[in-house]
Amino acid sequence: MIIIDRLLAQRAAEGRPIRVGMVGAGFMARGIANQIVNSTPGMDLVAIANRTLSRAAACYAEAGAGAPVAVTSRAALEQAIRDGRPAITDDPMLLVEAGGIDCLVDVTGAVEHGAQVTLAAIRHGRPVVSMNAELDGTVGPLLKRLADQAGVIVTGSDGDQPGVQMNLFRFVRSIGLTPLVCGNIKGLQDPYRTPETQAAFAATWGQDPHMVTSFADGTKISFEQAIVANATGMTVSKRGMMGRDHAGHVDELARMYDVDALRRLGGVVDYVVGSKPGPGIYVLATHDDPKQRHYLNLYKLGQGPLYSFYTPYHLCHFEVPASVARVVLCGDAVIQPIGPPMVEVVATAKRDLKAGEIVDGLGGFMTYGQAEACSAARAEGLLPMGVSEGCRLKRDLPRDSVLTYADVDLPAGRLIDRLRAEQDAVFPAAAANDATARVAAAE
Repeated sequence: MIIIDRLLAQRAAEGRPIRVGMVGAGFMARGIANQIVNSTPGMDLVAIANRTLSRAAACYAEAGAGAPVAVTSRAALEQAIRDGRPAITDDPMLLVEAGGIDCLVDVTGAVEHGAQVTLAAIRHGRPVVSMNAELDGTVGPLLKRLADQAGVIVTGSDGDQPGVQMNLFRFVRSIGLTPLVCGNIKGLQDPYRTPETQAAFAATWGQDPHMVTSFADGTKISFEQAIVANATGMTVSKRGMMGRDHAGHVDELARMYDVDALRRLGGVVDYVVGSKPGPGIYVLATHDDPKQRHYLNLYKLGQGPLYSFYTPYHLCHFEVPASVARVVLCGDAVIQPIGPPMVEVVATAKRDLKAGEIVDGLGGFMTYGQAEACSAARAEGLLPMGVSEGCRLKRDLPRDSVLTYADVDLPAGRLIDRLRAEQDAVFPAAAANDATARVAAAE
């Protein structure tokens, strides 16, 4: 949103910067800190919460922001903010409760921890910009409902591919077209990748091997497309999405879908591997007005019935500050669920699993996530990927089998399980998808 730069410049001129608190201090958080400190006039990163204080301090140090002060109380944090000193803490609830913070940014990528922070922020009326697609894809519709009741915004971020897709979806719809496919462009998809196979790549870029693995094995893109589906009302054409390998341009995808099937489904989310221009996103849409179709053809978008729109990049942390400004200055969420969950991410065995084993985390050695229509996941009792970590297997399962609630014992006392139960009660299972339409859309 181009207007954001002027609004931030005005806040800078008035000496009233937006004050941001960030939870998490990993690879992406370091980029966000650098972006706010050095490239976003009108915004201050006033505090970082992380379980390891040295990593929080490193975010400020790498950004050249000077030595932060470690705080252990709300009063100490508020004093640091008044003094203009960056603060660090190992207690994220201080950022939730303290005065002097306009917006939180969740960069944890952890479902249980992110749920605790986000729920507390909602209760304290504090807006949240989240880069935690895993949490959003697990209980996002419920968190949106709770946030609405509290009069506060909880939203995904621009720059990340779901936010970029939502921007393009909104643009395409605003000029009169009907989006029928929201897609993500990937360079690699192999469900059997592990932190061992991805260790060298992770080391090269200074990233966590488990996070890198979650991208490579399809878990991350499943969560990303699930939250796009929940924000648009779309679904999937089949479990796991189509996920074509296509080395050509994304424009060519417009000829690969059954438009009538897409209409019956209400649109689908999908991804493609190897297409150009990567690593961006695309939206395929129709127009019902023949006069406007004539103009679209004149403007080199072809004869339809599907027209291709795309963004050839996604710039992740670069656009997080703009997302914060959209929320604080304009009350505009980047991407949120619009109602009941449409797509679920279900846990699938990466290898043969044995009874008694404890399921490891996302991007691990044991499971990968697949996107599935929520109605099908509910009907089959499939285990959400976002609640799978820490579950104990009750029986042996072969590779590529989808885990169910009946296959596991859940850990005791987790917030995420309580939130899932509440979400399932608030949003009864939707009607089953039209199986014929799903098959036709996949052809």
